[in-house]
Amino acid sequence: MFTDKIASTHLGKKSEGSQIYNPSLLVGVPRCENRKQYNINCKDLPFNGWDVWQAYEFSCLTENGLPVTRLLKLKYSCESEFIVESKSLKLYLNSFNMTRLGKNSTECLEICKKMIEKDLSEKLKTKVEALCLDNNAERVNIFDGYKNLMEFTEEADLVLDDYNENPQLLKFEDSFENQEYYLTFDSLRSNCRVTHQPDFGDVFIYYKSKKHIKEDSLIKYLVSFRSEYHFHEECVEMIFKRLGDLLDKADELMVCALYTRRGGIDISPVRYTKNCQNKDFYNLIELSKFARCGIKQ
Repeated sequence: MFTDKIASTHLGKKSEGSQIYNPSLLVGVPRCENRKQYNINCKDLPFNGWDVWQAYEFSCLTENGLPVTRLLKLKYSCESEFIVESKSLKLYLNSFNMTRLGKNSTECLEICKKMIEKDLSEKLKTKVEALCLDNNAERVNIFDGYKNLMEFTEEADLVLDDYNENPQLLKFEDSFENQEYYLTFDSLRSNCRVTHQPDFGDVFIYYKSKKHIKEDSLIKYLVSFRSEYHFHEECVEMIFKRLGDLLDKADELMVCALYTRRGGIDISPVRYTKNCQNKDFYNLIELSKFARCGIKQ
């Protein structure tokens, strides 16, 4: 596939990276190919949302050689034509490691922020926001009050043998009045579409509807990603699309996945209906806050 060819620029290959700042390492991957498979119209998206990236080990040098290390947080809209390929981002950020910028740590980080925003915005053809956070950054509780799907069923009652994404596993019943559901599942697993390395994450789902998606069926559906090969952003959009197809058009829906970090970087895609009143995910996308602190498991 065309997307796989582009993504394979660095993925699955030995890469030396660069000892000096090198924006040419960045690779942008088009979103549309996967969206077309699931009838998501790129010109009329059924959702709003962002992709939030956190690089926990971003480091650079001041002009006098002093190392400066921070958590770098990045955010850009799901409406962008491209996503940044993760290994290319790691190589690019690592190219700052031995690059000398600024007379002090504050100036160094401000220069890095501007360079990173410019390079990523040009590569992805969208506005990218960046912020370097220190150890005093505000820690917040997000998704407080969401209930683990396993609380709704007994393990012994579950029969799980479908490990390829299967929307037919989803079942619902009418509740005849609008109700809100706050659900989480801590065992999402999918695989990188290029390297086939496993990716693990927590899924958070909010919806308001007269329909009740049966929790045991939702568990089975989320488990069915276990042998799928997709990028993180694609998985979240697939889950959103399947649930959205099940619900009524006017219903509210939010799907978020917080993936565990690989290579010092994690990705947190958020997708929600344009009428969604739930704002739990705002702390996740807020650049001045840590995303994963205080999450209930």
